[in-house]
Amino acid sequence: MDRLLTDLARYAAAEHAFSEKTLWTARWVLADSLGCAALAAAHAAPRRVLGSVDGSTGDVRVPFRDDRLGVVKAAFDTGALIRWLDFNDTWLAAEWGHPSDNLGAILAVAQHRDLRVRDVLDAAVVAHEIQGVLALETSFNRIGLDHVLLVRVASTAAAGRLLGLDEDRIAAALSHAWIDGGALRTYRHAPNTGPRKSWAAGDATARGVFLALLAARREPGYATALSAPTWGFEDVHTPVGLARPLGSYVMDNVLFKVSYPAEFHAQTAAECGVLLHPQVRDRIDEIERIEIDTQESAVRIIDKVGPLHNPADRDHCLQYVTVVALLHGALTDEHYEDEAAADPRIDALRARCVVREEPRYSREYLDPDRRSIANAVRVVFSDGSVTERVEVEYPLGHPRRRDEAAGPLRAKLEANVGPDRAALLADDPALPELGARELVASLQP
Repeated sequence: MDRLLTDLARYAAAEHAFSEKTLWTARWVLADSLGCAALAAAHAAPRRVLGSVDGSTGDVRVPFRDDRLGVVKAAFDTGALIRWLDFNDTWLAAEWGHPSDNLGAILAVAQHRDLRVRDVLDAAVVAHEIQGVLALETSFNRIGLDHVLLVRVASTAAAGRLLGLDEDRIAAALSHAWIDGGALRTYRHAPNTGPRKSWAAGDATARGVFLALLAARREPGYATALSAPTWGFEDVHTPVGLARPLGSYVMDNVLFKVSYPAEFHAQTAAECGVLLHPQVRDRIDEIERIEIDTQESAVRIIDKVGPLHNPADRDHCLQYVTVVALLHGALTDEHYEDEAAADPRIDALRARCVVREEPRYSREYLDPDRRSIANAVRVVFSDGSVTERVEVEYPLGHPRRRDEAAGPLRAKLEANVGPDRAALLADDPALPELGARELVASLQP
């Protein structure tokens, strides 16, 4: 069996004594992700893909929905709601992604097995670690693949853990997850950016559950799914491996999206725009140029010119995010909808944006001791005057700003789920021992 498969399976199956600090962060990941699901459930767009697609039902609930579905479709729906508005936690490395996407699989299987929230938290740490450590030094996006392939792998491992599979069975399931190959990033980039990017992670997490269930029925795995000459994942795509031992590194250092539902490479640009809003709000018609200095990753994936066709296109545009923040001193999910996007000032100012890579930002983005996600913005007016150049290196959800983020993160949760549910998720000492079924039932409409 390929060494990576056995290493991942051993970690997924093991009993872990995660620290109180790690489990505290995992609890906030769970609470924040459920808040994101609640906000998404209020939107019409996700409803196209939610609910039974073939008339079948089951015993697993989806948070903030009335549906009772089979465990696989419930994983899809939960993952899609968590991810839909691009507001859940993030991990940025050589490959980026959203480790809390895996909660779709974790919450569905935990209900299916009648497990506790404590089991959900442990599985969340495991899934975060697998997805995030695999992403540290392997950039799938550079070869056209999407980060949701790591959601599929991590969800398979987490689902196998919660199903009580042994190492051999989890390794078998993981071999199938890698054999599935990589999802193309077509739907994340112009001219094809569309809503699939909001449910692709739900699809991946559902696939992970399906593969773990097959392994539980003793469907055989494939020992060299990664290393087989010519046909293995590594020969077809790229070498993969673990950049560090598996523990709780990713959960301990995860990035929360606290204030702005936007692609994370643009979070600090949004902060810059909000900070500059008082200097530009009365001079919008005088703006000649908006200078945005950013990291190479942002240039590669969210530097967009030309028409933007839908909310999924807009929340992945560095210029759109910056301009809206400058105009309004705020950025919410509603700013991506067609009504807000019809403001002619937005496209006029997007056309005046100049995006440049700042080499230092690119270096420090990949520096394991810093992992900054810096942007700087300056506005130049037609009379030659300029605003200050506002630079934000670490977004509010970064570990370096964890204490500062506590209040706003709580406010975000209360706004999304209400004060009573927020108190249950954030404060109730009995939450870890609550059944997963009882938790999700308490979140129904």
